[in-house]
Amino acid sequence: MRAALWLLALFGVAVAAALFAGNNQGTVTLYWPPYRIDLSLNMVVLLLVGGFVTVYAALRALAALLELPHQARRWRVQQKERTMHAALLDALTHMLGGRFIRSRKAAVAALSQEHALASAGEAVPHGRQLRALAHMIAAEASHALQDSATRESHLQDALQEAPLRGSVNEQEMREGAQMRAARWSLDDRDASAALDRLAALPQGAARRTLSLRIRLKATRLAHQTQDALDTARLLGKHRAFSPAAAQSIVRGLAIELINSAHDTAQLQQTWMSLESSERSMPELAIHAAQRLAALGGDATQVRAWLLPVWDRMVDLPDALAEHHALKLVRALEAGLDALDAPWLARIESAQQANPRDARLQYLAGMACLKRQLWGKAHQLLTQAAQQLSDSSLRASAWRHLAELAEKRGDENAAAEAWKKAALSR
Repeated sequence: MRAALWLLALFGVAVAAALFAGNNQGTVTLYWPPYRIDLSLNMVVLLLVGGFVTVYAALRALAALLELPHQARRWRVQQKERTMHAALLDALTHMLGGRFIRSRKAAVAALSQEHALASAGEAVPHGRQLRALAHMIAAEASHALQDSATRESHLQDALQEAPLRGSVNEQEMREGAQMRAARWSLDDRDASAALDRLAALPQGAARRTLSLRIRLKATRLAHQTQDALDTARLLGKHRAFSPAAAQSIVRGLAIELINSAHDTAQLQQTWMSLESSERSMPELAIHAAQRLAALGGDATQVRAWLLPVWDRMVDLPDALAEHHALKLVRALEAGLDALDAPWLARIESAQQANPRDARLQYLAGMACLKRQLWGKAHQLLTQAAQQLSDSSLRASAWRHLAELAEKRGDENAAAEAWKKAALSR
C-alpha cells in the first residue's frame, strides 16, 4: 500500500513538472555590465536545485569528516564497555559452573575495566551497581574457596558501592548483599553473625521469605527456639512451605520448646504461649502432658491437656493416628494411680461403646487392676492381649496377666503368660 502511494505521488510530481516546464516561456535576464545573460526559467530552477544539493552534500561530508575522531573515541569506549560486560557475564557463568577461581578473576577484570573507563572520564551510568555486583560475585567465589578475608573485603566494597540512602536499585543491591552475607555466616556456623546481618536489614526486607528462611535456620542453630517458632509461623502464613511441611516444622519446634521447660510453671507458660491450632495437635498435647507428669505436675492438669485428644480418639477413632493413640494410652496408663471418678467413667463408657478396640480394653483392664478388680481386669486384659498390635502393650498385658495368675496360685497360667510376654517383645 505504501509503495502504491509513493508511485502515485511520483506520477503527480512528474505531471506537475511536465505542466510547469513543458510550455514555460519564461526567461531570467542577468545584467553584468557590459554583459547581459538570458537564461530560461527551467535552467535557473535546475541550477538552483543542483546548487542546493551540492552545498548540502559538501556540508554533510565535512561534518562526517570532523566527526571521525569522536566516532573513533566512542568506538573505543564501546569496546571497553563490551569487554567489561563480557567479563562480568563470564564471572557469573563461571560461578554457576563451579569454577570459582576463574569467576573471581573475571569479576576483578570487570572491575579493572570499569575503573579504566572512569579514569578516562567515560564512566558508565550504572557503574556503582555494576561494581557492587562484581564485588558480590567475587565475594561469593571467595566464600566457595573458603577465603574469608577476601570475601569480607569484597563484601565491604560492595556495601560501600550500595549506600543505604542511595537509589532504589542500590538499596536493593545492599539488601541482597546483606542477605547473602547472612547466608555465608550461616554456612560458617556463626548464628550470631547471621542474626546481626539480618537485624541490619530494613523492616520490609526482613519480612521477605528469603530473609525469614535464613532467620529460621540461624535461630535454630543458636537454640533460640521461641524465635525460631515465631519465624516458622510467619513462613507458614507466607506459604513458604507446604501445609504439611509447615505443620511438621512448627510441631518439632514446639516439642523442642516444651522440652526446654525445667519446671511446671515454665511448662504451663510455654503451653499457653502456643496457638490454639498448635495445642490441638495430638502429638503436642500428649508430649506436653507427659513432660508435665515427668516434672511432677498436677495429675488433673495432665489429664486436662489429654482430654481433647481422648475425645478425638473416642468420637472419631479413624481421625487419630495409631501411634498417637498408643502414646495417649501410655500417658493415661502412667497416671492411673491418681485417676479420678470422672475419668474412670470416661474410660469405662468408651470401652463399652467400642468393645472391639483393644487399646480401650487394655486401658480399662489396667484401670480395673489399679482398683483391685481382679476378675474384670483379667477378662479385659485377656481380650486385649489377643488383639493388640503394639508389641509393648501386648507384652505389658501378658505380664500383668502373669502377675494375676501368680496371685491366684495358678502356676501353669502364670508360666504361659510370662512366656507370651517374652515372645511379644
